[in-house]
Amino acid sequence: MADFIVALDCMGGDNAPEEPVKGAIDALKKDKELRVILVGDEATLRNLVQDPGEDITSRIEYLHTTEVIETAEPPVKAISRKKDSSLVQAMKLVKDEKADAFVSAGNSGAILVGGQVIIGRMPGVKRAPLAPLIPTEKGFSLLIDCGANLDSKPENLVQFALMGSIYMEHVMGKKNPTVAIVNVGAEEEKGNALVKETFPLLKAEKRINFIGSIEARDIPSGYADVIVCDAFVGNVILKLYEGVAKTIGHVLKKAFKSNVLSMLGAGLSVSAIKRELKSFDTKEYGGAPMLGLNGMVVKTHGSAKAIEFKTSILQCRTFRDQRLNEIIRDNI
Repeated sequence: MADFIVALDCMGGDNAPEEPVKGAIDALKKDKELRVILVGDEATLRNLVQDPGEDITSRIEYLHTTEVIETAEPPVKAISRKKDSSLVQAMKLVKDEKADAFVSAGNSGAILVGGQVIIGRMPGVKRAPLAPLIPTEKGFSLLIDCGANLDSKPENLVQFALMGSIYMEHVMGKKNPTVAIVNVGAEEEKGNALVKETFPLLKAEKRINFIGSIEARDIPSGYADVIVCDAFVGNVILKLYEGVAKTIGHVLKKAFKSNVLSMLGAGLSVSAIKRELKSFDTKEYGGAPMLGLNGMVVKTHGSAKAIEFKTSILQCRTFRDQRLNEIIRDNI
């Protein structure tokens, strides 16, 4: 099989460019058929690469850019004005088929706008959603949409459900994945106007395994494999998830340090606790793919470290190997 090429925006995110470069090198060590184009200030990037070995350096290319889209910049203006930014130029590599995938921890809005304007949506796809995996008691679920479309229509949510089902079955290996729509109750007649209009459409869609509504409290239990909502609701769920996980970690640490007996108990149980908490670490699941585009786009956390960049890059290779885009195109 031909080499797989990832265009990496090395200047976006809180820890750029050091962590993206580290993550790229780690991914190259893991996958011998992978090639990475490091996009950003070339002199800085070359200095960070140092000397990882000929096998690694021979699979790294550089694309020099002179601009950076900052986190707080208005997305549309940033994309139109900063043509030589690492984000825009990395996306153009995918558009021009010089790279198979794009990965960035940069400005979320600019990635969402750029994905649809530069790379473009597949024919028939009305909105391209962001779809991160979130940890649950049973393993993980797909949250779709979590940030791309704040004002969705019922037909958009139906497409999200279909794309999410395809992702979970063909990439994550969940046969006939269950689909639920986020609601304030289990009854079909409950919900806001969007949920009430979408529910019967999901119920009638024969290509998905729709099981009805899901309340927020049931999401961590793994009640559904695909969790469908508009981006406003999805982003709130995602941020709350992250905040609760961080708070639990702080509370446990405080409890373990409260007295000598607690510290002793912590010492005896720390391995088991770390093992269980690791399954709730979002870094283990890579970034959030933007589904329904003509190329692969993965947005990772703004505070991403090397391990998240590595996982996101390797995640793109899995998407290609499982023919994710082709299967979505065939079904939309």
